[in-house]
Amino acid sequence: MTVSNDSELEEQIAGWRAYVERRPEIHGGDADELEDHLRSRITELTDAGLQEDEAFLIAVKRMGTLDDVSREFAREHSERLWKQLVLPAEPDAPTVARSRRELPVALFCAVLAALAVKAPALFGVGLGGFYARNLGLFVLAPLAGYFVWQRRVSPRVVAVLTGLFVLGAVFANVYPLDDDSQSVVLTALHLPLALWLVVGVAYVGGEWLSAQRRMDFIRFTGEWAIYYVLLALGGGVLTGITVNVFSAIGVNTDDFVGSWLVPCGAAGAVVVAAWLVEAKQSVIENMAPVLTRVFTPLFAVALLAFLVAFVVSGHGIDVDRDVLILFDVLLVLVLGLLLYAISARDPLARAGLFDRVQLGLVISALLIDALVLVAITGRITEFGFTPNKTAALGENLVLLANLAWSAWLFFGFVRNRAPFARLERWQTGYVLVYAAWAWVVVLVFPPIFGFR
Repeated sequence: MTVSNDSELEEQIAGWRAYVERRPEIHGGDADELEDHLRSRITELTDAGLQEDEAFLIAVKRMGTLDDVSREFAREHSERLWKQLVLPAEPDAPTVARSRRELPVALFCAVLAALAVKAPALFGVGLGGFYARNLGLFVLAPLAGYFVWQRRVSPRVVAVLTGLFVLGAVFANVYPLDDDSQSVVLTALHLPLALWLVVGVAYVGGEWLSAQRRMDFIRFTGEWAIYYVLLALGGGVLTGITVNVFSAIGVNTDDFVGSWLVPCGAAGAVVVAAWLVEAKQSVIENMAPVLTRVFTPLFAVALLAFLVAFVVSGHGIDVDRDVLILFDVLLVLVLGLLLYAISARDPLARAGLFDRVQLGLVISALLIDALVLVAITGRITEFGFTPNKTAALGENLVLLANLAWSAWLFFGFVRNRAPFARLERWQTGYVLVYAAWAWVVVLVFPPIFGFR
């Protein structure tokens, strides 16, 4: 008997056993054997990282494929089981106390982020290159500080985190870059990515070498993005109403909204969204996989339609900076869908239709990435290397390697030739490649290209 003695789980198992024993064809020995089988499956699933209620539901469902009684139980109790899985449970007293204790610290860090964004302007620093280079530092340093406090991170890890933030701050500002230079734009795009992964080290409490903990951070990233978008939408509605209400009585709030409310709110929301993920985790955990299942087929259809249009029209891809950014954003979104689908999937489940749709999505993205690479290479051959084109070339090569190997691992999985865990390990390990590339662009590109 290896399953924990959690009272709720035991109650669920007892309910299942009582149902089984009501069947006349089931004898005591049969019920013992079935229960032992059920517990073994629950143990496998909980060892793989599932919660006990999830493991119970999936174990009963899987036993239904082998046993008629279990199948009837799963069918008759499916609504109750589904509600147990989907609806968030009432938080226990320690959880509520912890959330209340963490809220003031989260708000303090959010205020720090807001002040950090506004402080340079109060000293006469205008919008432009300085803000572009340092915005990631302003908002992500307080977020990392929040996780350092929440996770009780060791002094050694704090020293590493501090060193990385200082490294980013120094190299974002020490180079003699013009505000309209390509290197400023590249730093503005890559430093936040590099620092976000530094935040990840704080989020996992310094256990960055653990693949499971990196996957936890990937889940957090997806949930944080959803909360941030929801906060931004709510903030936009509130701002619009506020401006119009004050306008109705002849008070102009445009300067306050543009100079204080929007920048401070956007910066503070970075930390507040992180606190919401931690405090209300069970709500979004169920929403994000649903969104992934909705948008994965839609993205797959959109990419296939683009490939068909590319072949039929015969037009090449314009290698304009905005177009390159658009394609990179598209490929990153595809990668995000893939990552979140992997993080939310039962690793022991057999390959199904959704996995084949994901394989189609990955292959489509791989082909588009190859087309973009051909276009970039042709442009570089004709006009030479620039910071923008070199960064785009490197990023698409990094994405190509990830997508190609992911497609291979997915192909092996849907053919039942490789375990799903290999794909999961590949994706969590590849996060380090993205971090390394982002730091290379920030630290090395400006001097290589003469600070252009």
